[in-house]
Amino acid sequence: QVQLVESGGGLVQAGGSLRLSCRASGSTLDIDAMGWYRQAPGKQRELVATISRRGSTNYADAVKGRFAISRDNAKSTVYLQMDNLRPEDTAVYSCNAKVPVTVWRVYDYWGQGTQVTVSS
Repeated sequence: QVQLVESGGGLVQAGGSLRLSCRASGSTLDIDAMGWYRQAPGKQRELVATISRRGSTNYADAVKGRFAISRDNAKSTVYLQMDNLRPEDTAVYSCNAKVPVTVWRVYDYWGQGTQVTVSS
């Protein structure tokens, strides 16, 4: 079992910055990739960024060059630095941790989500 707790959301003006944190607890040594997803009102949840245990990263096109994901395995924590925020970045941001169950199957753990609101 893995528990995820996010922090760092809030209200910011367009062009501003926020840093999200997600700390994992429980069976953290079983975690492979971690990442951030977001869901805006009336829209489906979408990937923002992921990072492997070794540090390989992947970003959605909409956030490339503005957001940076990082990870501290010793602290079991993943971060999302968000710069040059836009109103369209407004969403609930959720932390995700993937734990391999078999060679072909992965179990997803989710945090409770943190609200990010960007005003114009």
